Amino acid sequence: MKKTFCTAIVLAAGSGKRMGTKIAKQYLEIDGKPLLYYTLLAFERSPRIDKIILTVGSEEQISYCQETILRPYGFQKVASVITGGKERYDSVWMGLKAVKDDLPKEAAEGIVFIHDGARPMVSEDILERCFQDAQKYNACVAAVPVKDTIKIADENGFAETTPRRDRVWQVQTPQTFSFGLIYDAYARLAAQKDTLAEKGIKITDDAMVVETFTDHQVKLTEGSYRNLKVTTPEDLPLAEKYLHS
Repeated sequence: MKKTFCTAIVLAAGSGKRMGTKIAKQYLEIDGKPLLYYTLLAFERSPRIDKIILTVGSEEQISYCQETILRPYGFQKVASVITGGKERYDSVWMGLKAVKDDLPKEAAEGIVFIHDGARPMVSEDILERCFQDAQKYNACVAAVPVKDTIKIADENGFAETTPRRDRVWQVQTPQTFSFGLIYDAYARLAAQKDTLAEKGIKITDDAMVVETFTDHQVKLTEGSYRNLKVTTPEDLPLAEKYLHS
């Protein structure tokens, strides 16, 4: 049986304003290595992943990643490092175009994993579950059921509705798709981006792109509560604890 070609797009173009540091969160260090190192390592070691596209925030960060992370630690699967865009979806679109233009034909017929660079605890078990569900359903996202009751607020900040907790999931990454489906959905987004902005519609993840521009359903795939995204200062010691364990 022919192996399905799998590409990972790792997003590291964010500024990390909520972290409150001068250094972007994906470059904050644990045990002398940037968070991004651990994220890339998970995909580098995965037998499912064939190539990695890394998106960063500037030309200077391209040099930084190559000289500080990729070359010193011998990353072999990173096919290219490119600059991302203003918004997350801009960076994903650039990554998808790089997959189509710069990688073997098999990449554009395979599966793509889209992952946050500041989410370093992604495990091989999660990658395998996402791979299996992407093959079966063409679209899936790592997610976990919420532990707390969720309230939907009205425009004045008062509780308006309470959704059933057993139906509410917290979405993580990787978000994993057949390449053709996610590329076509993002191409439609790129063509209608200005219209969405005028309507006040904000695209917050890749699943939403598929939900908005196709009639395809997205499967919720079991992630892990450890698969946290380092966003605020409180997350860093927890990430360190998980990485050590």
